[in-house]
Amino acid sequence: MKIRLFQEQDGVQLAQLFYDTVREINIRDYSLNQVKAWAPEDIYFRDWAKVCSQRFTYVADDEGAIAGFGELESSGHIDCFYCHKDYQRRGIGSKIYGAIEAKADELGLNRLYTEASITAKPFFLDKGFSVVREQQVERGGEIFINYAMEKFLKTAV
Repeated sequence: MKIRLFQEQDGVQLAQLFYDTVREINIRDYSLNQVKAWAPEDIYFRDWAKVCSQRFTYVADDEGAIAGFGELESSGHIDCFYCHKDYQRRGIGSKIYGAIEAKADELGLNRLYTEASITAKPFFLDKGFSVVREQQVERGGEIFINYAMEKFLKTAV
């Protein structure tokens, strides 16, 4: 398993990974209508190649199969962070997160923040994030609970 930066040709796999993960993993914590709004049938509702190319997007590459990915914006915001439904609980998310935190350190960031789903909240808590607040967000006419979370990083002295 290799952690590397996103390449444009990864866009198709990332779109499918996002869809499959939300529909098959996040369904444990959200209703069918919620996951349908979150991951619509049109998996290209987002220009994956463009968005991922504009961020530090790390992918876990298992000999050509994308096992997970995470997006870091230069502000310290972690946007999408997903592990493939068939690669859950294998440490892949931790490896991707490690690459993100290393890049944040390289960029001199002192804080990472995200909006974590109910499903992802325990992962981010395990990585040292704190819940700032529970919030309700709307997507596709559905209301979701997620968590604004943050982690302060060690700053160079």
